[in-house]
Amino acid sequence: MEKSREFDVNRITEVELLYRNPLTPSQRPVVRSAKEAYELFMKNWDMDKIEIQEEFKVMLLNRSCKVLGIFTLALGGPNSVVVDRKLLFATVLKANAGRIILAHNHPSGAYIPSTEDVALTSSLALAAKTLDIQIEDHLIVTRETYYSFKDNGIDLVIT
Repeated sequence: MEKSREFDVNRITEVELLYRNPLTPSQRPVVRSAKEAYELFMKNWDMDKIEIQEEFKVMLLNRSCKVLGIFTLALGGPNSVVVDRKLLFATVLKANAGRIILAHNHPSGAYIPSTEDVALTSSLALAAKTLDIQIEDHLIVTRETYYSFKDNGIDLVIT
């Protein structure tokens, strides 16, 4: 005999959307350049691992370029990191960020983007456009310097 497939409406899992920022809007830093973004990212990077393991982070910004937070999206190996697009955009949407800055490190110390870096950035920019999110920049960071897609003429605005 098959059991009844009825369910109790009160027992359905609740999905709750929360974002808590301990800083008031006036306390949040404003990022208007790749250099400012690099400096903030470096304050949040594990300097003991920057030359060992690739890491991918996203800086969440509101429409006024005030920083809502920095999220470590993925940890990889010495030569690559896998970016989960669903997790990236779930995070961006949860924080209600209108703009983002992407960053990842190259443990080798080389800061020029690979063809894979450019392809990933283009595909993320296309996905972001459908959600009305602007990718302001993508930085490749090392302990000593950075590469800015925006400052080097790589357009992240998909038309």
